[in-house]
Amino acid sequence: MDLLEKLEILTDAAKYDVACTSSGTDRSGQKGKLGSAVSCGICHSFSADGRCISLLKVLMSNDCAFDCRYCVNRRKNEVRRATFTPEELVSLTIDFYRRNYIEGLFLSSAVVKNADYTSERMLKVLELLREREGFRGYIHVKAIPGADAALTQRLGLYADRMSVNIELPSEKSLSLLAPQKSKEKILSPMAQIRDGIQEHSAAMVKYRHAPHFVPAGQSTQMIVGATPETDRKILMLTQGLYRKYALKRVFFSAYLPVVNDRNLPAKNTPVPLLREHRLYQADWLLRYYGFRAEEILEENAPDFDPLLDPKCNWAVRHMDQFPVEVNRAPYEMLLRVPGIGVKSARRIMVARKQSSLDFDALKKLGVVLKRARFFLLCRGKSISPLPMDHPAVIAGAISERGGLSGAQLEIPEQLSLFSPTKEDQIKCLTGQI
Repeated sequence: MDLLEKLEILTDAAKYDVACTSSGTDRSGQKGKLGSAVSCGICHSFSADGRCISLLKVLMSNDCAFDCRYCVNRRKNEVRRATFTPEELVSLTIDFYRRNYIEGLFLSSAVVKNADYTSERMLKVLELLREREGFRGYIHVKAIPGADAALTQRLGLYADRMSVNIELPSEKSLSLLAPQKSKEKILSPMAQIRDGIQEHSAAMVKYRHAPHFVPAGQSTQMIVGATPETDRKILMLTQGLYRKYALKRVFFSAYLPVVNDRNLPAKNTPVPLLREHRLYQADWLLRYYGFRAEEILEENAPDFDPLLDPKCNWAVRHMDQFPVEVNRAPYEMLLRVPGIGVKSARRIMVARKQSSLDFDALKKLGVVLKRARFFLLCRGKSISPLPMDHPAVIAGAISERGGLSGAQLEIPEQLSLFSPTKEDQIKCLTGQI
């Protein structure tokens, strides 16, 4: 098997790992045209200063010794198998970098033979890149659960970011669908990476030339929809991971039915993309808006509303806390108003020191009045066209497509997700909800 065949197989197999952002583009070259975007493993991530960087996203091997039932690379699944040697992977990375295709490497692997053997081969790739080739680009590497702690430690000294995929939201689901994995094997390297980051950060304060250890932090991935856990269960686990292991990101992957198994959704089952989207929105609330998981989803309503984003859903369930006076409300309360994001809340805090704000001023500051008007007062006045004591009516006004005609609410026969305006699209791209 030649190198290109291996590259096609192992970059295609890597697409199921979403612990970084993928471009998803497949556009071949054309005679007389410049460049191409054939999907052979180029994905996009973001640096700490906000730059978009291109990474070669690839598996070291898809010849897995494990038999995880949800995985396309499971031992019993009939797929084409391939394995890179460390030299081949180093050569590809350097060649792609010299051609300006990539700025770094995202390296993962199936478990070949055992966890230690796989980690040793991945470590060899990083050693050759950093020490022999002098490669200083970004490297994200997956730690293999169950590998020797010394190997994980050495990987962390070469990598910018590491991740350990938790995969499934409960120990029961792991034992059912991935019997060769366990909660302890997954959480142990997470704790090791967390402790290593803390120790090396402390050493950097004391010693100028102390070695870096995973300076970009660690992340993880969870599969959504393969098992029956509720959204609340997944969100509570996410919150716990952030608090206990100081993760940079938790990524969610809507389950793609790629294998037949009686314990998994059938292949014709719709992919739960909306559920994945809602989890990302709630994750943003946890990290930047000061929400707790138990606030976003309650025990008596453990799943997300398909028609309302998590912040709007919380607001309409707590109408007793609204409307808030924008000229006096604390920053923490402004963040809880639908239509006000982190940036616009900060702008409000600065602007209202100079003068009292009205609704026109809020619009100029980036507030989405289409949603915020139901929850705000400016100088004691409201522009809500609806009474504030009917949360269900407010929820319908925010979620429906048709919107308001004067003071009347037009309820369509079948509710659907609203068509976003240009203003909404900008807010979605910047994470403001």
